[in-house]
Amino acid sequence: MSEETTEDIATTMAPGLIQAFAPQEEEEQQGDRRRRNKPDDAITGLRKWVPKTRLGHEVMAGRITTYEAAMASGLPIREVEIVDALIPSLEDDIIKVNMVQRMTDSGRRVRFNVMACVGNRDGYVGLAMAKGKEVSSTIRKAITAAKLNLIQVQRGNGSWESSVGPGTSVPFKVEGQAGSTRVTLMSAPAGKGLVIGEMGKRVLQLAGVSDVLSRTKGQTQTTINYAAATYNALIEINKTRVSDAMRQKLFIHKGRLLE
Repeated sequence: MSEETTEDIATTMAPGLIQAFAPQEEEEQQGDRRRRNKPDDAITGLRKWVPKTRLGHEVMAGRITTYEAAMASGLPIREVEIVDALIPSLEDDIIKVNMVQRMTDSGRRVRFNVMACVGNRDGYVGLAMAKGKEVSSTIRKAITAAKLNLIQVQRGNGSWESSVGPGTSVPFKVEGQAGSTRVTLMSAPAGKGLVIGEMGKRVLQLAGVSDVLSRTKGQTQTTINYAAATYNALIEINKTRVSDAMRQKLFIHKGRLLE
């Protein structure tokens, strides 16, 4: 009787909350999936989490258990714990850390600018920048901001060489701009790989896009603008209206592939 009750409760909880309140032995078997930010940090935060928003209370109560349902609710996502609870598989990547020095009357002041990217490698990606006086705290701030900037990525088979099935590329040609840097993403068949610069590749990998062709213009050596332009190109895909017939023809799906 008690086992059935425990299973019923588990099925009505967000996946991140299930991990947070799981026995210690199960938690140790999951391993470290993140590069810089340990998963224990997010899990520990969920254990201490006290929701402050309406959406947070809905997630904690088990009435919303997926990120798709959270977005469909129309409620703003203002707590990073909501993202950690609904998509616990997020990975983070620090794109750039800049140190800015400035001389003042009181002496030299040092501040850091950090750009971070997060994603689950299956249709969700976020990018953000943060400023601070210390590197570690600024990195955490940038990762938190990136989680709150999470977007759904539309993938499809826009290339005439693509085979039938779920898309691994962008569904059509799209352009993103940041500063003087312009990045154009074009559909590529499965197996082509990511034909793009290193910064754009890191963003697309976290987004779950595994095949793409690209063309760049402007100051492409600017790391921050290159990554931001790639991210903005993915945002432009969501702004394009696509008919149901075209969506079926190009096998376009938005967000992660739910089982």
